[in-house]
Amino acid sequence: MKGRSVTAAQKRFHCQMASLGCVACKKMRIFTPHVSIHHIDGRTKPWAHWLVLPLCGPHHQDMGALGVFAVHPYKARFESEYGTQKELFAECIGQLDNPPAEALALIASPAAKLAGMKKAAFEAA
Repeated sequence: MKGRSVTAAQKRFHCQMASLGCVACKKMRIFTPHVSIHHIDGRTKPWAHWLVLPLCGPHHQDMGALGVFAVHPYKARFESEYGTQKELFAECIGQLDNPPAEALALIASPAAKLAGMKKAAFEAA
């Protein structure tokens, strides 16, 4: 799979995010604990493994479930129904007991400034 290698700190963060359950299911007042990690902005940028969402299979990739909108391939409909991915990310971070500084920085920084952030800030182990 193309992309950057995941650091130990990022793996721990992914586990924290996964423990929240599917963020889209929560919008429907359903707790779905079995999730995969969705990368909001690809896998190659320095912050790629920090900018993630916990999504169940049907919300991550279209599985034909009625009334469920998957981020792949229906991003616009998904965001219309559940909120933008950046909003959902911020909600998830707000639910974590001890969110990593790297994830908090992504909430505080406007998207336009992300490209200018230093690579080392997001690759700390």
